[in-house]
Amino acid sequence: MKDSKLILVTGATGYVGGRLVPKLLEAGYRVRCLVRDPSRLQGRAWLKQVDVVQADGFSSDELVDALKGVSTAYYLIHGKQGGKTNAERDLNVARNFSHAAEEAGIDNIIYFGELVDPTANLSPYLRARHETGYLLRYGKVPVTEFRAGMIVGSGSALFEMIRYLVEREPLLICPAWFFSEAQPIAIRDVLSYLVDALKTPDCTGRVIEIGGPTHLTYADMLLSYAKERGLKRWLIPTPFNAPRLSAYWVHMVTPIHWRVVAPLIEGLRAKLIVRDDTAKKLFPHIKPIDFQTAAHLALGRIQRDSVETSWSDALVTAMGDFKPYQFSVEEGMFIERRQVLLDLKPEAVFRAYMGIGGERGWLYMNWSWALRGWMDKAIGGVGLRRGRRHPDELHVGEALDFWRVETVEKNTRLRLLAEMKVPGKAWLEFESLQQEDKTLLTVTAYFAPHGVSGFLYWYAMWPFHKFIFDGMARGLASRARILSR
Repeated sequence: MKDSKLILVTGATGYVGGRLVPKLLEAGYRVRCLVRDPSRLQGRAWLKQVDVVQADGFSSDELVDALKGVSTAYYLIHGKQGGKTNAERDLNVARNFSHAAEEAGIDNIIYFGELVDPTANLSPYLRARHETGYLLRYGKVPVTEFRAGMIVGSGSALFEMIRYLVEREPLLICPAWFFSEAQPIAIRDVLSYLVDALKTPDCTGRVIEIGGPTHLTYADMLLSYAKERGLKRWLIPTPFNAPRLSAYWVHMVTPIHWRVVAPLIEGLRAKLIVRDDTAKKLFPHIKPIDFQTAAHLALGRIQRDSVETSWSDALVTAMGDFKPYQFSVEEGMFIERRQVLLDLKPEAVFRAYMGIGGERGWLYMNWSWALRGWMDKAIGGVGLRRGRRHPDELHVGEALDFWRVETVEKNTRLRLLAEMKVPGKAWLEFESLQQEDKTLLTVTAYFAPHGVSGFLYWYAMWPFHKFIFDGMARGLASRARILSR
């Protein structure tokens, strides 16, 4: 049954907020998203199902207008991590929001804060996150505050830090904070608590600490992830915390900025554990999963040999914009996209890439593909000799040179899974999406590295991709034009 309550979600462009919105919609609630820049929501599958309002946290009038008619507001706002100035800005926004909520007459606020030890020597950022809850509760609108430590989920800062360190560092020099106890919680369990709070009136006005079922150190999590990936890693403990140096080190060896990592490391210096069982009493039906299970689920897409294009934000907007080249690292996977906008029908473009490989070749620098096939054959791989069954038809499951056809969607998509010997898993995907009277051809290479050798392999091959895949995209465009005549 659809619930008539209007729910406001702040921070919908963030990690938790972006996942909370679809959960609320699934539960039948009407949702309004408050954002400073609505363009950052472009590409979200649920965008047309929500009401989007633009407001600045420093403008009381804008906040009051955004909160009109709202029953419950989720407060998921926090600014840049680091520094006293940013911390003070966060507290000022919280004060404004509390006053605006009171003036708008909403029923309650749900705040998602940090599970920290308030007696510890906290950074200004973490202290502000803790004090935000006090400021919100100081107002007249009832507040439910959930406090969680480290969140485990694909794309979360904690999980990505673990992933990159384990994948890239066979030997880890471990500061003292690696061995502080924590209680990591899966993102799916966080969302369950946040959504169920709407139908649990007894939680209103309460501070609720949530965490996973087991106490682990950060070192335990690293080794658990390594086990999940089948990697051997060695840890060398040291007696020093060195939080700032650690943040810079993570910044250098991973794509994660040190300002994002610093609060995590600051929190890990103290025990991030649940100290009361209020959550169990109020939400007995929620049974949090352990870290190993959460890590397994986060890695599930790769372990199922499946790359889902929904992992990435949409590259094509309603305006028909496109980017000729984009490189990104998402959930530990290297992704390279090349796009060409063609004055053709999708059918012609689809036929062009469905005929690739085999006797026809790969449309550009075929000698390099032959060399790669010979190298694969020399080390016991399948090589290019398998060719293809039919010059123009492909079916899911059949071989194509050193690829296996994984997905075929008529006139839209072809995805190939690499079966050559590589230190990881690789896919090559072709898409032909109609944009008004044109077709956007997208060629995407995915690579999920396994261990250090996987990263070295990728960076060794990356310089050649510029020539090979650019030429392939041009060749496919030319072939599509010929086929459309």
